[in-house]
Amino acid sequence: MAFVFYCFLQVLVSWVMHAAQPFCLPECTCSEESFGRSLQCMSMSLGKIPDNFPEELKQVRIENSPLFELPQGSFSNMSTLEYLWLNFNNVTVIHLGALEDLPELRELRLEGNKLRSVPWTAFRATPLLRVLDLKHNRIDALPELALQFLANLTYLDISSNRLTVVSKGVFLNWPAYQKRQQLGCRAEILSNMVLSLHNNPWLCDCRLRGLAQFVKSIGPPFILVNSYLICQGPVSKAGQLLHETELGVCMSPNISTPSANVTIQVGKNVTLQCLAQASPSPTVAWKYPLSTWREFDALASTVAEDIILSQLIIPAAQLVDGGNYTCMAFNSIGRSSLVISLYIQPAHAMPGLNSLSTSSESSAYVDLRVVKQMVHGILLEWLTVSNLPEEQWFTLYIASDEALRKKVVHIGPGINTYAVDDLLPATKYKACLSLRNQPPGQGQCVVFVTGKDTGGLEGREHLLHITVVLCAVLLALPVGAYVWVSQGPYNCNEWYLRCCPLHRKILRCPQPVPQCQDSSFKDLSAVYKDGESHRVIEEDVEVEKEDIS
Repeated sequence: MAFVFYCFLQVLVSWVMHAAQPFCLPECTCSEESFGRSLQCMSMSLGKIPDNFPEELKQVRIENSPLFELPQGSFSNMSTLEYLWLNFNNVTVIHLGALEDLPELRELRLEGNKLRSVPWTAFRATPLLRVLDLKHNRIDALPELALQFLANLTYLDISSNRLTVVSKGVFLNWPAYQKRQQLGCRAEILSNMVLSLHNNPWLCDCRLRGLAQFVKSIGPPFILVNSYLICQGPVSKAGQLLHETELGVCMSPNISTPSANVTIQVGKNVTLQCLAQASPSPTVAWKYPLSTWREFDALASTVAEDIILSQLIIPAAQLVDGGNYTCMAFNSIGRSSLVISLYIQPAHAMPGLNSLSTSSESSAYVDLRVVKQMVHGILLEWLTVSNLPEEQWFTLYIASDEALRKKVVHIGPGINTYAVDDLLPATKYKACLSLRNQPPGQGQCVVFVTGKDTGGLEGREHLLHITVVLCAVLLALPVGAYVWVSQGPYNCNEWYLRCCPLHRKILRCPQPVPQCQDSSFKDLSAVYKDGESHRVIEEDVEVEKEDIS
């Protein structure tokens, strides 16, 4: 009986001791330290901050976990927390209200995470914070008022980040620095204030002039962990120490040019130049009327420190290239621009690049390109500039490796786009544009190749596919643009009746009706040589199309 009572007593004691043991998260370690209770979760698969932390914790240490973000309310039941160490995780985002329940927080360590920015106003909720460790992150900017809510901060480490430029105002607005300035000689009574800025890719231009002055003037109680801030750029200052580098005053761009008025003959090469001086070094760009269609090479070179020479190279200038060319320079301080006027003199008997002639006195500039890619087709767009007194019609030729003949489209005035639908897969196409009934010249053509179609052509034969394009596009195009198959002097109704003879409606033809005279498109039998019947659907009416060879 005594033995049974002894066993019962042992079990009871063990249960009481277990019940008295404070709660701790699974796989984490809880301990009692001199400053209070501590929780450590090392190398765990924590994807977020747990919502069931033990009560009355003074320190939380979570390291080497896939922790990605600190959302709002992450520490809602941890008002007693003083030390928060979240080193070597994957923290990328800190939400604005993430720290709002930590009024007693003294230390926040986030070393070795992936932070690109920090919500500095979030520190309004942590007025007692003294240590902020952000080294080995990806922070690339510090706002002017970043430290305004860190009145009691004595240790700030933002080394080994991606900072290139920092204003000295960041530190001049630091309440701890302002307090030192107010105390003057009595500043020795303050605690030391440690600042770490090294191992950042500093860009040593005029924008760091203030920081360089701050680094030179810093003294007790301020301590700079490593005063050797090394310049990574620009190239002329790479490797130099910031506090030993002479940095000028920032200024907005000032632009000049050797000649603001340039005159050349058509077909000649010309180079427009502008010099831009600014600090920091400016970026130069060009703007001109046909920049969307005529993309010229712009070369930039450094003539001297903070002076850039930009050259716009125009090969074989055309009449259409005449006009105002604007050289624009800008930097973080401001921007400036300068206009250069280019005049093109016409030359007799000198055909220009991309020009099409209908006679010795008439020509047109044509630029054709593919502007949009669709599921089963493309959209062509063109720019035309003509010296003819009246608006002209243009002819679009479309050919492919698979088709036995070309497709010819006559385009009326005021239209500059055309959709090519139902393209064959894995086929090379060539589209050319010219003045009406004139063969396309070199330079007005665009070649494109379609990709492989894994879904096939849904059982359609090649000849049927091309035939459907010839008939269907005729009905789909707006007035002024329509498909025309040249076989002698057919008018629009005659061609339509031959193509689709069983359709009950007569097509309303655009005026005037062009006549095709290109001898390369006179053999109509090549398209329908198989003699098979094809079906075309238009306006919900089935049409039987007979062989017209």
